[in-house]
Amino acid sequence: MFTVSLLGIPNDDNSSLVRGCAEAPALIRRELHSDAYTSWSESGVDLSAAGRFEDHGDIQFDGASDPWYLIEQHVDHAMEGGNPLICLGGDHAITHPIMRAVSRRHDKLTILHIDAHPDIYHAYQGNLRSHTSPFARIMEERLTDRLIQVGLRTVNDHHRDQFKRFGVEVIEAGRCSQDIQLALTTPVYISMDIDALDPAFAPGVGHREPGGLSTRQVIDLIHTINQPIVAADIVEYNPRCDISNLTAIVAAKLLKEIAGMMVKTSRK
Repeated sequence: MFTVSLLGIPNDDNSSLVRGCAEAPALIRRELHSDAYTSWSESGVDLSAAGRFEDHGDIQFDGASDPWYLIEQHVDHAMEGGNPLICLGGDHAITHPIMRAVSRRHDKLTILHIDAHPDIYHAYQGNLRSHTSPFARIMEERLTDRLIQVGLRTVNDHHRDQFKRFGVEVIEAGRCSQDIQLALTTPVYISMDIDALDPAFAPGVGHREPGGLSTRQVIDLIHTINQPIVAADIVEYNPRCDISNLTAIVAAKLLKEIAGMMVKTSRK
């Protein structure tokens, strides 16, 4: 049995507008295991099979230890068995310490970052750990060979300067009606920010940005990946902003499709 590890990272210390993303992991899990929905991914994987998921629970943040240290340590532990890992956030800041642990296990790595926002500010409101800045830290520390950002619709001149500085490949939301060919050649890390989707599909986010992707567009993009997906995160779901639990259901659906493709693309 091919196993996918899960880890909850309930941390939203670095959100810039509203808190609440720390409450997301439990709600995503609830929908993942709900009898109301199919347990099969669209790629043909039965996610209810015994041993399919190894859930490492949620990181407990004690207020004394550096959260970045705890995240890196727990991610490293969750990946010890060689299983791919899906982390449930939390705000997008957590991607930086996750990647510190993931990158040590892979000589070559491509990040597929699906988001409304580039999250590549050098700093925001003076915070180098802001949820608007994780990819600046990741690229500074050379934790990935390639960064592809899909679904952006909030790009400014500072972002463009950062794109040039770090060699980021950008596919803005307006181009996503076309068939996207990623030409992947290395293992892949997916960073799935729920606000990549249009608020009509996922209203439960702190920074709603109209003009986004549909749930179908994101699923279809995930299904194009033809390299091993070694790790992923699903971030920025904010239950306090949700309507009728809709976004939790969408987040769980995307988790299923990522997990299914982890199985399909595995080279184990």
